[in-house]
Amino acid sequence: MMKMERENEGGGGQRKSDRDQSWIPKMIKRRVCTTFVEDSSRSGALCQCGGPRDLHVHLPATDVFNQWDRDLHTSEYPTDAFGQLEFAGAGRRNCPFLRLSHDTPPDNVYSLMTSQWGLPIPNLVVSVVGGQGKETAKPWVREVIRQGLVRAAQSTGAWILTSGLREGVARCVGEAVRDHCATASSLSQAKVIAVGVTPWGLIHQRQQLVNPQGSFPARYYVHNLPHESSCLDNNHQAFLLVDDGSVGHKGSETTFRANLEDIISHQRTGIWGSGSIEIPVLCVLISGDATMIERVDLSLKNNTPWLVLAGSGLAADLIAGILKDLSTPLSPPVSPTSQSSTEESMKSTSIELRDRVRERIQKHFPAETEVEKLVDQALGIYHNRDLITIFRGDHDGPDDLDTIILKALVRAAKRDSSDSSEYTEELKLAVAWNRVDIAKTELFNGDIHWKYEDLEESMTDALVNNKPDFVRLFVENGLNILHYLTYHRLECLYGSVSECDLVSAFLRRRLQERVSLAASQTRLTPQPDDNHSASLTAPSAARDLTLYEPFYYRTLGLDQGVASRKAMKYVNKLLLNESMYRQQRCMSPWISLFIWAVLQNRREMSIYFWKMAGESVIGALAGCKILRELSKLETDTETKLSMKELAQTFENLAHDVFSECYQSNEERSFKLLIKQSPVWGSATCLQMATAADARLFFSHDGVQTLLSEIWWGDMDSKTEVWKLVSCFFLPPFIYTNLIRFRQEENLENPEQFNHGKELDSTDGVELADILNTDDDIEECSALRKKTKAKATTQKRPFIFHRWRQFWFAPVTSFLGNVLMYFLFLFLFAYVLLIDFKPPPPHGPAPLEFVLYFWVFTLACEEIRQTFFTGSTTVKQRMKLYIQDIWNKCDITALALFILGLLCRMFPWSFNFGRAVLCLDYTVFTLRLIHIFAVHKQLGPKIIIVGKMVKDVFFFLFFLGVWLMAYGVANQALLYSYDSRPGWVIRRVFYRPYMHIYGQIPLDEIDADKRHEKQCTNNASLIHEGAEPCPESDANWLVLILLSVYLLVTNILLVNLLIAMFSYTFNKVQEHSDVYWKFQRYNLIVEYHSRPCLSPPFIIISHLHIFIKRVIQRLPSMKSQHFMLDLTSKEASLLNTWESALKENLLSTQGKKQRESDTERLKRTSTKVENVLKQMAEIRDHDRRLRKLESEVEYCSSALSWIVDALSQSDFVKQTRPPPSKGLCPLATCDDPVPFRVAFDSNVGIVLVSYKPYMARAADGEDQVVFFSISGVKVGGNSTLLRISA
Repeated sequence: MMKMERENEGGGGQRKSDRDQSWIPKMIKRRVCTTFVEDSSRSGALCQCGGPRDLHVHLPATDVFNQWDRDLHTSEYPTDAFGQLEFAGAGRRNCPFLRLSHDTPPDNVYSLMTSQWGLPIPNLVVSVVGGQGKETAKPWVREVIRQGLVRAAQSTGAWILTSGLREGVARCVGEAVRDHCATASSLSQAKVIAVGVTPWGLIHQRQQLVNPQGSFPARYYVHNLPHESSCLDNNHQAFLLVDDGSVGHKGSETTFRANLEDIISHQRTGIWGSGSIEIPVLCVLISGDATMIERVDLSLKNNTPWLVLAGSGLAADLIAGILKDLSTPLSPPVSPTSQSSTEESMKSTSIELRDRVRERIQKHFPAETEVEKLVDQALGIYHNRDLITIFRGDHDGPDDLDTIILKALVRAAKRDSSDSSEYTEELKLAVAWNRVDIAKTELFNGDIHWKYEDLEESMTDALVNNKPDFVRLFVENGLNILHYLTYHRLECLYGSVSECDLVSAFLRRRLQERVSLAASQTRLTPQPDDNHSASLTAPSAARDLTLYEPFYYRTLGLDQGVASRKAMKYVNKLLLNESMYRQQRCMSPWISLFIWAVLQNRREMSIYFWKMAGESVIGALAGCKILRELSKLETDTETKLSMKELAQTFENLAHDVFSECYQSNEERSFKLLIKQSPVWGSATCLQMATAADARLFFSHDGVQTLLSEIWWGDMDSKTEVWKLVSCFFLPPFIYTNLIRFRQEENLENPEQFNHGKELDSTDGVELADILNTDDDIEECSALRKKTKAKATTQKRPFIFHRWRQFWFAPVTSFLGNVLMYFLFLFLFAYVLLIDFKPPPPHGPAPLEFVLYFWVFTLACEEIRQTFFTGSTTVKQRMKLYIQDIWNKCDITALALFILGLLCRMFPWSFNFGRAVLCLDYTVFTLRLIHIFAVHKQLGPKIIIVGKMVKDVFFFLFFLGVWLMAYGVANQALLYSYDSRPGWVIRRVFYRPYMHIYGQIPLDEIDADKRHEKQCTNNASLIHEGAEPCPESDANWLVLILLSVYLLVTNILLVNLLIAMFSYTFNKVQEHSDVYWKFQRYNLIVEYHSRPCLSPPFIIISHLHIFIKRVIQRLPSMKSQHFMLDLTSKEASLLNTWESALKENLLSTQGKKQRESDTERLKRTSTKVENVLKQMAEIRDHDRRLRKLESEVEYCSSALSWIVDALSQSDFVKQTRPPPSKGLCPLATCDDPVPFRVAFDSNVGIVLVSYKPYMARAADGEDQVVFFSISGVKVGGNSTLLRISA
């Protein structure tokens, strides 16, 4: 789709578009009138199709055709108008168009629109009909289209089908879409697609679009537009130009448009048609002529729902009036006594119904001749009235249109749906449109009891189509994720990943590897039963994604470290039988959904799943790790940036949650950092943060405090360095109070079990209350007894215990390694400078053998770090080891030492070996920089130096360009006859480089200084070593080149380097502390895992470790400092505590967000909009009251005139005097007196009904009754007065 959009922009890429769409004329046809049928109304010059005589191929010879028929008198030819349409002067991107026959299969057209044109699959299709021609739409209709229809289309992701012409309602729709695109974001613009389905014969200057090879683009320019013709509207995004062979005839596209709507209504919504419902289609009738009655009847027969805008014009008003009038009983109910009477009653009812419909049609279309045909069509519309919804502009506002559309479609869906749930279809539509606001107000307001089965399908739809608001809504309203997510459904979710995603390519590649292996197994392995072979290659067996592709090894019964090929064979063998694992429920559903969402870079959904999942800190760090690895492989810049932003968001979340935990309880937060998570492959938070390169997380004070405690071991972290050095050289000081050691924490009494209650309480969640059960207390007491027994049996004497506390601390190991490394460098330097003996048998010296043994112990330590640390496979250990730059430095140093050692043993390579060892000494010395990384002041500076080294490489590139340019020119001008290679290289590279530092030999460059130096021009003497004389012919050019070279290098490039250094320093200095703390962790882990003895004595520790780990199989106790394996109850308690604090953090963040200025402005804006709506309603009520008052005044004056006329006439016998104004009523009456007065300008005033009223007082005497108007109803041409005494 991205490819299609790039092709559509700007009209570029004509050749490529031509090749891609060359198949269109072979499949899509056009219609041409080939038989001339004379039109008698136009003097015989034109055919009844509207075309002139000379354009017709065949002329009638003997037969005379009375009526032109598009099926009989036209022929099909390959289409000659397709491609991209460019509106001249419109200044917008091109839109696709296609000329096609009226009987073209609409399914082919829909496929072309979605696949070839790249239009997004709609969630709704709104077909706007009526309102054609030059008539202007009413203002309130324009407002409904602008604020209601387009907004509803944007919120649902809809296509709007119109006539595509720049007239009537189609023009209003185009302008509304244009205004929406001008103010909306690019994502919202893509959701509103206006498609014009236009009659080809009505388009003015349509010949501009004709090109048999396709137009890429076709420039469409309209000038001198005739009144009877119409032009295309430039605000539509695509055009279907329907051709039935006629010219200037309206309605030629009606049948094709109805068929296209019907075909679309049978397609699926969602990505790649993965939605749970078919695409809903709704037709909207605005005004319209008599032909619209046939159009409505045709679509209703296809069960297409309609929305009629009452009051918009003729056809719409007719349908609204028919549905309103005929909804009342046609005649009084009858109780038939026989079948004949029932038939007569139904017949009379039918006749009465037709009469009423005929009367309305004649009233709206008095000039129409085929009245009976319209009556039949109108009765067909009435019988399908349940598919029609009336929108009344005086009652319904434009903002309610989207809700009205939803209810109209729901009524149509319920008509054909066999679903037992009444609201399921409405829910599916709301999910398809992503209208969670409608779902909350209409469906999840507490009045409907939802079952799990009702939400299951919609939940899958919301997950696949990335609608996190609905996922949250379903979970909040009873959907149990534990029951929902099975492993089979998880496989389906991975199978629904879009092919455009990076993870899809990875999954498909792994699937292809497994399928290829399965095919090879089928070919090579003889199968006793053919059914097994068939089942292996079946789509449900080997060709679908399984849990193996997204690395769910344990569920399939695989080890994490198993080889890939072996795992594939096992999975293929497992798929031969019934896969029982697919029916199992996912053990960690929220974590599985979180990984699935993160792999697709879905921001809101992944954050929601992270909130719902446990183990928040390590989960956020895992998401950060996944996204940063994916961003390295992503090629699209925008997607890469979004991945990096989301990764940083998860790192910030991990940092904030851990900060909340650290403030609550430090000891538990330390356990949280080193706790092994079975869900995340037994990884710890620190390991995951290291893999994710989460420097911000490592800069947290809590992480640094834990690292400091591990670094100092059992010693106090505030111990001065000089005390450590003193104890290092004088071990008896260990047993004094020179160094403070932390005391062991012993369990004192049972009350300590409840000690953490006040620390662990977090917003009503008392962790001690969770602990304090009878079973827990018994288990704790048993555990305490076991701990005491173990302590009594394994307690060491004080001398050995204190010795281990000092020497087994990482800081002591680091100090010992530093001191011994300095001693190693001193020994190495002494051997190279003083005691480097000749090759055997005269050497090497004894100290050199000591040096060899020392380097051997260093190599043993590197082998231990590579192959005997960590729990991963050997290949992964080697990969992790080689990623560290300092390990690369160690490998380089050891390789150079071995090479120098081998070379110095032979006389012919002795000097070369010595040179290699000298170079190796430099590498070993530079290794000291890593040792200084632990220092708080030197550590950040090392990072800055490392960044500046990269700047130097860029500087050297520019310098090399100028250096070569000047050096070659200088050598050619001064010493063209000196061909010695060594001297040429020195003068081309070395001498110009030394010019930068001020070493400029003017006696060799300037001709005036040459007499001061002895030189020769003899080539033989020069080859023997004499100094050559430089040439003086181009002395002026040499001086100019020297000046320019010094100007560029010494001033321009050097200052550029200084500026780069300054920028790098300022940039890194701001975050140098963060970088250093991250680097410090790696150093602490390295020396924590190292043996306590330093090289060369470390060989003793290596032998001890080999005996304990390999022979005795004893686990390492030091590993618990960085990896803590808790019991299930302890891990559950820790996760509960972490989740409670996470909820506190999210609640605090939500409160801050609600109190932010942005949210306040949003709330204020909403309130202002509500006030404006109420003010508009008040103004409307005021207008109605004023109108009512004027009608009452008019009726009062008319009634007074009637009374006066009747009192003076002889038609009515007066029994009492007429009422007069100003008199108080003598009696009251509750019964109203009805008056119905019909006004006719020809006849005058006719009193339809009048009943004089006499009232009696309480004493029985007749009284004069004075009447007052109590209600007025205005309708049609009559006024109903209700007058009461």
